[in-house]
Amino acid sequence: MSLKRTVRGVALAACVAVGLSTTATTTAATAASPRASSPLTADAAAPTADWLHTDGNRIVDAAGNQVWLTGVNWFGFNATERVFHGLWGGNIETITKGMADRGMNIVRVPVSTQLLLEWKAGQTVMPNVNLSANPELAGLNNLQIFDYWLDLCEKYGLKVMIDVHSAEADNSGHIYPVWWKGTITPEKFYQGWEWITARYEANDTIVAMDIKNEPHGQPNESPRAKWDGTTDQDNFKHACETAGRRILAINPNLLVLCEGIEAYPRPGKTWDSPKTNPDLSPNYYNNWWGGNLRGVAEHPVNLGAHQDQLVYSPHDYGPLVYEQPWFQGEFDKTSLTNDVWRPNWLYIHENDTAPLLVGEWGGRLGQDARQDKWLKALRDLMGEHGIHHTFWCLNPNSGDTGGLLLDDWTTWDETKYTQVLKPVLWQHNGKFVSLDHQVRLGGVNSTTGISLTERYANGGEDDDVAPTAPGRPAASNLTANAVTLDWAASTDNVGVTSYEVLRATGTGPAAVIATVSGTSYRAGNLSAETSYTFTVRARDAAGNVSAPSPARTITTLPGAGGTDGCAATYTVTNAWQGGFQGQIEVKNTGTAATNSWRVTWTNPSGTAISSLWNGKWTVNGGRNTVASEPYNGRLAPESSTVFGFTGTGAGTAPTDLACAAS
Repeated sequence: MSLKRTVRGVALAACVAVGLSTTATTTAATAASPRASSPLTADAAAPTADWLHTDGNRIVDAAGNQVWLTGVNWFGFNATERVFHGLWGGNIETITKGMADRGMNIVRVPVSTQLLLEWKAGQTVMPNVNLSANPELAGLNNLQIFDYWLDLCEKYGLKVMIDVHSAEADNSGHIYPVWWKGTITPEKFYQGWEWITARYEANDTIVAMDIKNEPHGQPNESPRAKWDGTTDQDNFKHACETAGRRILAINPNLLVLCEGIEAYPRPGKTWDSPKTNPDLSPNYYNNWWGGNLRGVAEHPVNLGAHQDQLVYSPHDYGPLVYEQPWFQGEFDKTSLTNDVWRPNWLYIHENDTAPLLVGEWGGRLGQDARQDKWLKALRDLMGEHGIHHTFWCLNPNSGDTGGLLLDDWTTWDETKYTQVLKPVLWQHNGKFVSLDHQVRLGGVNSTTGISLTERYANGGEDDDVAPTAPGRPAASNLTANAVTLDWAASTDNVGVTSYEVLRATGTGPAAVIATVSGTSYRAGNLSAETSYTFTVRARDAAGNVSAPSPARTITTLPGAGGTDGCAATYTVTNAWQGGFQGQIEVKNTGTAATNSWRVTWTNPSGTAISSLWNGKWTVNGGRNTVASEPYNGRLAPESSTVFGFTGTGAGTAPTDLACAAS
């Protein structure tokens, strides 16, 4: 809400802090659902503003009620266009409401220092916006569009975090390692922060400031970002303290986020040590850009009287972004936690030093088994610990990660949203929770979201009743490499939000292979003449999980299920009136790695493909051909990749689906 800032805690002495349940589970929503020892009630005074502060490793509102910041990144203002990307295709209000309706309660907005200084000097641009899609933006400059969007965020219960992504307005500006460049000095960097803080001082739609995106650089490079106890220009700890204190001198209610760096000296080494010793052993610990917060243990950020506004913010990605050493060979959630996450940043949360907000995480789904394993491991870790996060990203034009929206900027990637992000969005009793005390997430009339006041009204009790077990799956449309499963729905005191499908091969252990919102699933990627056992379990919004359904065992038919060394499996992942979203999984069924693949099919009557991604699509005489891209043509034996599409009609599976690999 756009309100004058108030002193925290006035007339709220009766309200005390709330804490997380200490019971560790594998579900995000349960672990992260704040529990109140003496919660805000309907008769208590609710906060009149939405400012937040910290309490140990928690973020809380003025009444001490714990909140969970779970959101998304939307970039463009940081780039040469100086406005949100996607307004060439999508409508700004539709996109904004879509984020709120789907449970994202905060949006991280990358900007550049150059843009802030331009706005400070009264310099704006008339951006290239599709006015057919956005007639309401006619005649508005880029600053006016930003202000208009803030009003939309208030309307739909969204909060905003500003992130200085780069010094210059540049689509690749984040590659430059530090916060100054050319005429943009460190002092100009601080002045940009002071200007935007002062401009929106009274607007509690903006609740957080991420001081600088991904400071990085190796010790022997110049410039580079380091972390120590000095006041050197390249010490990011000092820069974050300086910017943070200058921000908080203007508005002491803002959260200040300090990211990590890239490299940090090993014990006994200093920033003057060479990168390696003569025997090539390393002298530094390395991590993702912005992801190395080891220095906090020796040199914590000091914001003085406003220390309770500090949040540390690492970034973390998977092997499709970069082949880090920890992705070489076998890894799992335990090894990632012990080898990467805990020593670099998780210890800050575990030691109750300060809250963590993973400012960037995400990526492509269904293209690489290791990538999918990392995505789900980090998702589960954040859910178990209630770690705040903003997913990278909304934009489909993020080259190495893709987005939650597809290329048309109107269609959501339902598989990525449902399987990766939705399980770690803040939900309570089947509703998404806003960080706004007055406005529900999705707007005042939302049926899918609630306000923060509603979350803590009536004692703030949590749902701890698990759904009933689903019915035994029925098997149909059995082939050599796929089967369709249908089951009777579970019941729940509040409502079932998803079903997890588990598969065991032969007498092996069962593992989750899919999370779906309905009561049907087409299980693909199966081997011919092989026994599989399937069960299903239900999950509600609070994270309660049912007992598994009775098992269904099937044996696939003979045959490869494809031709020339690969198999293709067609699946509809989402459907609506007159349209659908689907995917085709391509599996290498041969004994040698492929260099490329090609899938062909004819659309059934009444079905047409509208758009397609992760493949080169052509149509000739009504027959579709999709060839591999350079990044997904090479498949090891038994590995697979996925390309997706949207279309019109019912999405009926083709009868002549064929695959060839070379």
